[in-house]
Amino acid sequence: MTRTSAPADARARARRAWVDDFLRYARAERRLSTRTVSAYRRDLDQFEAFVSGYEGTHDWGWADVHRVSIRSFMGDLELRRLKRSSIARKLAAVRAFFAFLQRTDRVDSSPALLIRTPRKDRTLPSFLSEEDARELLDSAGEAARRDGSAVALRRWALLELLYSCGLRLAEVHGLDVTAVDRGTGQVRALGKGGKERVVPLGRRASEALGAYFGKRGEGDSRAAFLSVRGTRLSRRQIQRDVTAQLARVADGERLTTHSLRHSFATHLLDRGADLVSVKEMLGHASLSTTRIYTHTSVDRLKRVHSRAHPRGGE
Repeated sequence: MTRTSAPADARARARRAWVDDFLRYARAERRLSTRTVSAYRRDLDQFEAFVSGYEGTHDWGWADVHRVSIRSFMGDLELRRLKRSSIARKLAAVRAFFAFLQRTDRVDSSPALLIRTPRKDRTLPSFLSEEDARELLDSAGEAARRDGSAVALRRWALLELLYSCGLRLAEVHGLDVTAVDRGTGQVRALGKGGKERVVPLGRRASEALGAYFGKRGEGDSRAAFLSVRGTRLSRRQIQRDVTAQLARVADGERLTTHSLRHSFATHLLDRGADLVSVKEMLGHASLSTTRIYTHTSVDRLKRVHSRAHPRGGE
């Protein structure tokens, strides 16, 4: 078994020290989540291992890394059939790390600065047809009224809220009772980056929430949805409540809470809502994110053409 030379050992320790400094900075200064910091560490460890193999030695430092090494790393990830989103995330970790090294005068410039982020795979989101959505919600409402328990009413209210307002899982988890105004038919959702938006609340969703609020029992007075122990309902339990009911109309497809958000957007566009309004209701930062839902609106455009064009119906 060959041993690494003393200079290479020292360089490896120096590389590790710089990564540790960056991760402390990410945690303390940038206030990134523990999950993000852990992902940064895994990605940088993987990048370091690749560079060592690429260079054929462990006797190198971060200041020796050049643009070709990073591009080769990305090419290796593509050969291993990683998703473009995963490759983009790893590049973001490398880019953030070298930006930190440049800012702290450890490297003259970042070799990752001019490397383009790979385009994301355009995967079409899963969603329910209007018929399936109607069947799912109607049957959930009937079952909840028959059962009458807080848990059954909670499941119904979750489905109606997700479909009526297009909320994210995290937004439902963080929803407070005071954010739901059944009188005006509005919900205040706290989205990504702490941005608050107001979303219309449909009549059926308001009815389901009213039934649940009247039965939910004692516990956390702030949280809109409670567990059987009276604590704020966890994200995992919300997902369980919803996916168990979605399985009835899934037809072999994997549907999640996000599928109801996709259905919300798709059905609005299919019925003539404008893209900007849907963007605002979803809480998207840009229209490009919302445009993915327009793939389902071809049928609507055909119907418009058929009605409006002089020879459309011929």
